[in-house]
Amino acid sequence: MDKSSDVLEEVLQRSKLSSSNQMEMLTFRLTDGQLYGINVFKIIQILECPPHVNKIPQTHPAIKGLIPFRGQGINVIDVSEAIGMSSVNYKDEISYLVVCEYNNQLNAFLIEKPETLLTRGWDQIGKPEGFSAPSIVAIAYADNEEMILVLDIETVLADVVGMDFNIDKCLSEEQEVSCQGKRVMLVDDSSSAMMMMRETVKRLGAEYDEFDSAVKALSFLDQHLETDTMPEFDLIISDIEMPGMDGFTFTRKLRQISACAKVPLVLHSSMSNPTNRTKAEEAGADEFMPKFDAHDFSQLVIKLTS
Repeated sequence: MDKSSDVLEEVLQRSKLSSSNQMEMLTFRLTDGQLYGINVFKIIQILECPPHVNKIPQTHPAIKGLIPFRGQGINVIDVSEAIGMSSVNYKDEISYLVVCEYNNQLNAFLIEKPETLLTRGWDQIGKPEGFSAPSIVAIAYADNEEMILVLDIETVLADVVGMDFNIDKCLSEEQEVSCQGKRVMLVDDSSSAMMMMRETVKRLGAEYDEFDSAVKALSFLDQHLETDTMPEFDLIISDIEMPGMDGFTFTRKLRQISACAKVPLVLHSSMSNPTNRTKAEEAGADEFMPKFDAHDFSQLVIKLTS
């Protein structure tokens, strides 16, 4: 059994685990030799890339084509090229595909080679400071202290494949002003996910405060508690997988703050893992949203703020 098969077997075992405030991470190399990582719960399979893929005309250059997978054709996306580096030479050298599910859609991400699997607490995963790279959502460290750049796959997909996001078709004229006077807290480390939520909430007429981590959101609340100036939120919407603190832990801490104990709260995730809904309810969330859909999201905001 080769290394990729060993890694896949461990990925599948770990993906069955459900541990709060921890991230099971697959690390791998791209063409720059840097170590990168993604959450194993998003991974369906790891396989060797075939030397031939079926080309698709008029697509993003990082989309190398389609491969058959479980009865359907899925995109092969060169992650290196998608984030501005030289492409993987999959035709002449052994390379690998990491098949992942995001928002109920499968894509095969082309990498040079998988490395290993690591478990890290979200408090061991930090936000990148001092540089701006939309495709990098967090930083962690391997056992040998090598830096791991955690990819924001949602943003990569938004850049390469595009997003089905058209709020204009989702709202009537009455709905566009239905949340005026309401205040919403948005918490998400993904720039693309935050953009979609922000634009939807703005179109509904609500005010909003946005934070790229649960830690920053809690710090904001603590500062207002100390000065007795706590704002009144009508709705809190948070991602689940975030550096510093996951959404489940964030929810439990919010429910211990009297001003937030009864505020409607939505947890969302690009991972359609069935355990996430149960864990969200156990943590104290009112709703769980497994994928972003402009219509469903806007209707949920209207319902919970009315």
